[in-house]
Amino acid sequence: MSSTVLGIADGRALGGTLRVVVTRPGSLRAAKAAVDEVVAAMDQAASRFREDSELSLLNASPDREVKISPLLAQAIAAALRGAELSGGAVDPTIGSAIRLAGYDTDFALVPVDGDQIRLYSERVPGWRAVHLDLRSRTVRVPRGVEIDLGATAKALTSDLAAAAASKAIGGAGVLVSLGGDIAVAGDAPDEGWSIQASEDSAAPIDEMEEAVRITSGGIATSSTTVRRWTRGGVVLHHIIDPATGLPADSCWRTASVVAATCVDANIASTAAIVMSRNAISWLEASRLPARLIDLAGNVHRVAGWPERSANSVRFPNDL
Repeated sequence: MSSTVLGIADGRALGGTLRVVVTRPGSLRAAKAAVDEVVAAMDQAASRFREDSELSLLNASPDREVKISPLLAQAIAAALRGAELSGGAVDPTIGSAIRLAGYDTDFALVPVDGDQIRLYSERVPGWRAVHLDLRSRTVRVPRGVEIDLGATAKALTSDLAAAAASKAIGGAGVLVSLGGDIAVAGDAPDEGWSIQASEDSAAPIDEMEEAVRITSGGIATSSTTVRRWTRGGVVLHHIIDPATGLPADSCWRTASVVAATCVDANIASTAAIVMSRNAISWLEASRLPARLIDLAGNVHRVAGWPERSANSVRFPNDL
């Protein structure tokens, strides 16, 4: 454990848990205020659960060129980049598919159990259907396409919030976790940031659990064991396979990845679930340290993720 005295603030944001940690405890209030500002801006820009969000208004305006804010343009660009880098395994045009699977409101309001629904295997429209012009900050979404930024927007928020908070407190170290999407910025503690590798971001800190240390970048975990629900006795989850439009049928129940940014880490962790057995070779080729847990609970360490006795990952890579 780190010997550095840290300031910690917990809360909820974007439908999940929020934790802000700073290396300068006296600056916690200023750091938290900077984080809250970024979170509120992203919620207004990219939430699919708010009728007044920019994203909801965009999805309701098919076949039109729509002028969007710099923040939403950045969020959509990150999602399209994730789709390209993952070969389409992570695709922002899953909006209709995930809604039809039952995830049609803030997850806290999604019924744990419900009546049977009829699901059809059908490839989602595909990210190339979305036309984004960053120069003019306009985007056109064809009719029948619904954008969902769940695989990237929260992680991007962690990156932006950590950077903003560190700037607000003079470059001191900041860690921001939004539902387990973790970004760090500024001067890290001497021993690095110790991060518990958990399947559920809400799990309490336990010194007996495995942890890794990072000094920069971010770490993200995607799992089919959380954000799941049942319809007519069928267990469903929130990670959609764009090739089928259905919850991914994966050999992995959890994937944790370290990368140069939290958004890259979350692109990779989501892609790993969707890619199933092909994830190992893709992660190794991308040089992204990953910890994969299979359906039997066995842990697979990929691309330099350390053994439990040597818990340091200090050089995260870009995708």
